[in-house]
Amino acid sequence: MTVAVRRLQRRPQPPADALDALRAWPPVLARVLAARGVRSPDELAVDLARLLPPDSFKGMADTVQVLADAVMQQRRILVVGDYDADGATSTALCVSLLRDVGADVDFLVPDRVKHGYGLQPVIVELAAARFPAAAPGVILTVDNGMSSHEGVLAARARGIAVVITDHHLPAAALPAADAIVNPNQPGCAFPSKCIAGVGVAFYVMSALRSALRARAWFSPARPEPNLADALDLVALGTVADVVPLDANNRVFVEQGLRRMRAGRMRPGIAALVAVARRNPSRLVAADLGFSIGPRLNAAGRLDDMSHGIRCLLARDDGEAQRLAEELDALNRDRRYIEGDMQQEAVQALSRIALDEGQLPNGVCLFDAGWHAGVVGIVASRIKERCHRPVIAFAPACEGSDELRGSGRSIEGLHIRDAIDAVAARHPGLIPRFGGHAMAAGLTIARADFATFARAFDAEVTRMLQPETLSPVLFTDGELPLAQLDLALAAQLRESVPWGQAFPAPVFDGEFEVLEQRLVGEKHLKLVLSSPQAQGKVIDAIHFNADLARWPNASRRVHAACRVDVNEYRSVRTPQLIVEWIEPL
Repeated sequence: MTVAVRRLQRRPQPPADALDALRAWPPVLARVLAARGVRSPDELAVDLARLLPPDSFKGMADTVQVLADAVMQQRRILVVGDYDADGATSTALCVSLLRDVGADVDFLVPDRVKHGYGLQPVIVELAAARFPAAAPGVILTVDNGMSSHEGVLAARARGIAVVITDHHLPAAALPAADAIVNPNQPGCAFPSKCIAGVGVAFYVMSALRSALRARAWFSPARPEPNLADALDLVALGTVADVVPLDANNRVFVEQGLRRMRAGRMRPGIAALVAVARRNPSRLVAADLGFSIGPRLNAAGRLDDMSHGIRCLLARDDGEAQRLAEELDALNRDRRYIEGDMQQEAVQALSRIALDEGQLPNGVCLFDAGWHAGVVGIVASRIKERCHRPVIAFAPACEGSDELRGSGRSIEGLHIRDAIDAVAARHPGLIPRFGGHAMAAGLTIARADFATFARAFDAEVTRMLQPETLSPVLFTDGELPLAQLDLALAAQLRESVPWGQAFPAPVFDGEFEVLEQRLVGEKHLKLVLSSPQAQGKVIDAIHFNADLARWPNASRRVHAACRVDVNEYRSVRTPQLIVEWIEPL
């Protein structure tokens, strides 16, 4: 089984009026922004005043009333989070701000392997033990809850009020909670449907602060919290959850990054930045997504996300550093486990292709020895390899008859909708599922794996256009090396927050190869030039190169690259990150 070969496709040339409207930007950057649909500098404004107001959230008034009453009556609020980075940042944000307004607050996060996702009845039992018998208090879910019908009923049967804050797509029927804030619930007019769970939590805490202010709750002895102090959490959770960076999310991310670069971040995030060996004054969204987020996620994948949340809540630098180092060690373990699982997944994929003559359109993989906390990463890696929607399964826990699956999709297939369609065609096959367009999770019986795999492939085949299975790498055309200096490289890297649905620029062109060698055993280091470069040369690196093909004797290549800035011993130089390369 070979890796799916991407073809290059240059984005259409933006219209002249769009480029003229962005003339204040460097011409190369203006071309990139216009190609992403930007038609006015106003669309790139990221000051806090650009954030959408919370008024249009359905359920916000009810949510705030329940929470404000609990705060003022000193009824305990238990924040029930999720075990990923979005859930961890959402939990830390709510706990820290509720503490700041004087609430009696604690948190609880399900164990991925023992409990599964969301407010399950077993979590309600654990939660009930945290409440005084005479005052059962309030459960506030963050980044989960929309599929927790049984858990909500179990809580309310115990007299516990339930407030759900979430962003995942709901099923046809909503849980019977006291209040729900979710932009994707029917009837909600909040425009940003792709906001992350931590963004929803930020809006809820903002509305709660306003309500408490109206009730004259604050005083010199109990001052109002500054919500801007939580923007580092919002930025981290938003990027790590890979939600589309629409205008509202770009404000969240850029404002959080600016605070981090200025050194105004909580000790836990500062410690994570340090163990990831990132320069805090130069942080960009990619650092949050590829360096900081994975270390936070490692706790929920292999151990207990409470470690990650405690790191984010730490107020002492020493405690934050100790917890960050634990998370860094867990992340190294995660990479080791993932490497073994990925090799096994590739072998399984090859067997499927050999047995069936071709790969199915929807790929399902299972191994009894896989770790349930790492299957999502494996699904992502295999999806990149074969350019198919992939769901990887592992036993829910040792000896369990249930499998937990984590799926990753490609552009053109809404994976949560595909699973929903399978559930509709095969009642009882999928007890629990949820997710987004690009990622989803589900539980099935171990005995039903083959049935589900066939059904998922059939549904993907029905929903996908055939051309979608041909991977495309979109580029922004050529970038003459003669124009590329440190200033332009920094602008392309740092001027705006790049991310999902607002991708960082990729340029393609023909290059002369002056040097090539392996570094770190699997990365291809290059020195490139071009006939139009006016003698300029530039370093480039191709991570995880195909060692069967590189290094070689090629003196000319066609390559597609991102522009980056390399920093070594305080010296900054432009660098190309190779995304695609072919000898000429």
